[in-house]
Amino acid sequence: MSKVAPPILSARGVAKTYASGVVALSPTDLEIRAGEIFALLGPNGAGKTTLISIICGLVNASAGTVTVGEFDNVRDWRAARGLIGLAPQEIATDAFESVWATVTFSRGLFGKPRDDAYLRRLLEDLSLWDKKSAKIMALSGGMKRRVMIAKALAHEPRILFLDEPTAGVDVELRRDMWALVRRLRDSGVTIILTTHYIEEAEEMADRVGVINKGRLILVEDKAVLMEKMGKRQLTIQLQAPLRALPDDLAGYRLELANEGHQLIYSFDAKGDETGIAGLMRGLHAAGLDFKDIQTSQNSLEDIFVGLVGVGA
Repeated sequence: MSKVAPPILSARGVAKTYASGVVALSPTDLEIRAGEIFALLGPNGAGKTTLISIICGLVNASAGTVTVGEFDNVRDWRAARGLIGLAPQEIATDAFESVWATVTFSRGLFGKPRDDAYLRRLLEDLSLWDKKSAKIMALSGGMKRRVMIAKALAHEPRILFLDEPTAGVDVELRRDMWALVRRLRDSGVTIILTTHYIEEAEEMADRVGVINKGRLILVEDKAVLMEKMGKRQLTIQLQAPLRALPDDLAGYRLELANEGHQLIYSFDAKGDETGIAGLMRGLHAAGLDFKDIQTSQNSLEDIFVGLVGVGA
């Protein structure tokens, strides 16, 4: 039997309570697998940034331990931090420095020897090479965000944290960033991202964690989560609109939509009985003709809203 590889990152009982008594993070366990893209979802103030800040050693935990690779992030903080790259949501760099000086300085901070060839490849991958001599202040918002990622990767970390990596950028640039994240994962970098763009997690993540009010309420493979919790819907386009549901159909989970022109039926596709055959017989018995039937599955956004009870 082959051994299961240990997680590249492990948090055990990590919690944060401030002196005021505010609980920012309840005791939390989380393991991150090497080479995965893990998306941490949650509304504003849910505890996403607190958890990441503790793991990266920027905030002291009130309780619990974090292991990065084989290193404790408090006892062996320098080695642990060297395995992590962090691209924060805020643009935090010297506006008067050039792009090249910024990434060179970041690499040196971690004691890495000079490697101009690596930094050039990095800037090329981020479409920043032709901006290498430009001052940060002269760059667009999207380019500044790319510089933050370049800074985070300058010392060749094994784990990259991206805190809201596409916040405030346009749709086209967001797609470019998604492609970049996939390339990084393919090169062996483990990616943990926080996002409030649900489609970002649905598009890219291997696993999803949902955090709300300081509690990590769910961690699941994305495909398994959507299979377990993503209910399917049958939309029936009627020949003639209905004012109300006939009594013959009262036993089905139906709702009228589109001014009575549609019937929407929710069902569990994994159940032994979907109820669709009975529904079809019920429609016939009620004398209802239809001209089209479509099925769809709930998105990750629907699941997220159902879990945390807020708009995404």
